[in-house]
Amino acid sequence: MALNNSQYDAIMREYDRKQSRNRRRQKERQEKVYRQLPRLEELDGRLASLAVRQARRLLDGDRGAVDSLREEYARIRREREELLAKAGYEPDYLEMHYDCPLCRDSGYVEGKKCRCFRQKELELLYHQSRIREKLKEENFDTCTDLCYSETELMEGTRVTVRRYMQNVIAGCRRFADEFEQKGGNLVFYGSTGTGKTFLAGCIAKELIERYLSVVYLSATDLFDLMARDRFARDEEFPEERSLGAVLECDLLIIDDLGTELSNSFTNSQLFYCLNERLSAGKSTIITTNLSPGQLGREYSERIGSRLVENFHFISMPPGDIRIWKQREQRKRHGGEK
Repeated sequence: MALNNSQYDAIMREYDRKQSRNRRRQKERQEKVYRQLPRLEELDGRLASLAVRQARRLLDGDRGAVDSLREEYARIRREREELLAKAGYEPDYLEMHYDCPLCRDSGYVEGKKCRCFRQKELELLYHQSRIREKLKEENFDTCTDLCYSETELMEGTRVTVRRYMQNVIAGCRRFADEFEQKGGNLVFYGSTGTGKTFLAGCIAKELIERYLSVVYLSATDLFDLMARDRFARDEEFPEERSLGAVLECDLLIIDDLGTELSNSFTNSQLFYCLNERLSAGKSTIITTNLSPGQLGREYSERIGSRLVENFHFISMPPGDIRIWKQREQRKRHGGEK
């Protein structure tokens, strides 16, 4: 996945702004504490001079003097921490606070792009800002089971639909919480408006906030991208729009699988995408209106076997939660009692 020069420069300028902002905030905290604790400013000055003296002694090969300087350095640090604690400050209050502790807002870790940089690439190349706006309203904080019946039983069970969805939502939270350790693949299936895309989005938001790379595409957009990647031979679709991010991102969400025009090309490309990601240990979430049996009939046997063997299927209860949401909005605005 390649950025053009202007896109790369735009990302790096953003990192520069973050560094400048965080340095300014650190200086403001420092000035505030020094006014309150003059002794702390004196100690910090002594630490700085000790560091210079230590460097000179190292150059002179004086190991014994260096050890004594280290002891003095440790003593000053302890006094410094005690002063901060008595004044009610955390030990790291005067340290630099980074947006991304992994790369310290540089964009790189050990010469490689940090995952926060990768996420910014995705935002540029795959318009992830669209899902970010959507997820401001659709996330675990706004997720509710109230739109599901507390009397109707989930088909094939003795559990109410609401209780069933409480368990599903809790399972989705665990999936997100354990994602970096366990990964995993999900298929949400059910009729339109049952909350499949909402739950996939809830998981996406949790991962995006941890700087994990998430690509969210409708099935139609995914296959359009695959077709361009395979057949385009001109400047209309440059290398930066390649399939690399789809295959390499931490989580791929394929929304509304089954709504695309199904043919031999989409079947082969879906198998390729799933197989490549499974082989690389990458996670995928699929939402679809098709039941497991319909998926098996609609797509090839190879795809069906990959799904059955590697994905956890979650059935959504019938009903359109969008109608419930619209009714709740009218109630809040006094349009319905």
